[in-house]
Amino acid sequence: MKNTALTAIHESLGAKMVPFAGYNMPVQYEGVNAEHETVRTGVGVFDVSHMGEFFLKGENALALIQKVTSNDASKLVDGKAQYSCLPNNEGGIVDDLIVYKIADNHYMLVVNASNIEKDWNWISSHNDLGVEMQNLSDGYSLLAIQGPKAAEAMQSLTSIDLPNMGYYTFQIGEFAGKQDVIVSATGYTGSGGFEIYFKNEDAITIWAKVFEAGAAFGIKPIGLAARDTLRLEMGFCLYGNDINDTTSPLEAGLGWITKFEKEFTNSENLKQQKEAGVSKKLVGFEMIDRGIPRHDYEIADANGNVVGIVTSGTQSPSLGIAIGMGYVPTALATPESEIYIRIRNKDIKAKVVKLPFLKK
Repeated sequence: MKNTALTAIHESLGAKMVPFAGYNMPVQYEGVNAEHETVRTGVGVFDVSHMGEFFLKGENALALIQKVTSNDASKLVDGKAQYSCLPNNEGGIVDDLIVYKIADNHYMLVVNASNIEKDWNWISSHNDLGVEMQNLSDGYSLLAIQGPKAAEAMQSLTSIDLPNMGYYTFQIGEFAGKQDVIVSATGYTGSGGFEIYFKNEDAITIWAKVFEAGAAFGIKPIGLAARDTLRLEMGFCLYGNDINDTTSPLEAGLGWITKFEKEFTNSENLKQQKEAGVSKKLVGFEMIDRGIPRHDYEIADANGNVVGIVTSGTQSPSLGIAIGMGYVPTALATPESEIYIRIRNKDIKAKVVKLPFLKK
């Protein structure tokens, strides 16, 4: 089990630690609902140093990224990031990721912790273009400082203009007295905020300064359990739950990151799928009757036929209702469609709703 550079701090704060993607990670500190509320109304800090960072350099770096990702990375300018995915050859997804353009011929790819080795091997296997690739995942720490007060709370630590950073942009500069920190605004919570990437040796210093600067704003450490409830309220996919090696980006509602103006892995088959129409879709749903949906629960139709599966589910702390996502036949994918979640052998009524659950 790997530790992050901040594991000892989490343990000293009384965090409940769990194994996650091969790492010893804090799942909660004071409780999911309280931590969720902190991020929705104030500012909270997630240690997400388990995520992977690959750096690609060379005149063919963009060509390699275009070959292996579904989105059009040629649209990126310096300081802009892009959500994308790595399609496989069977119509599924190797991983979802964020592509950062640092400069011409220089990119950073941020990938999911559980897929670091898989993604590295996949991209490497397509690198017949002489692109210099570095996997620096083990050397970098990553904090996600999230919430509506994040910019104000952190501004004293940097000359980067945090309140005016555009969504999916980033800058590299000084933060908390450390140089070459990557500060981005690609949040996974729907409440605004920033991600800061820095070398492991700076982690303890930066953590201390973040909490010192944020003290007047009620800053708190937040665990992965609240990260999951926050992202689910926004309808954001989690790899391994809502998308995986067998789900196509079109089925998952990720057509917007699947650009057929270029060729990429399996693009011809995905294009045919788009033209023919998908047979199932990932939808959001709210429970009408009492019950909480969980990952892998069966979804049934009004006649009791099993038609799909729940991929993510929880009791929404912000909305006070049970919500979930899952794959259903296209005929049942329109909002207000009635579906049933099989909970302990009982079919509990739910309805399909338009995402996100939490409306701005």
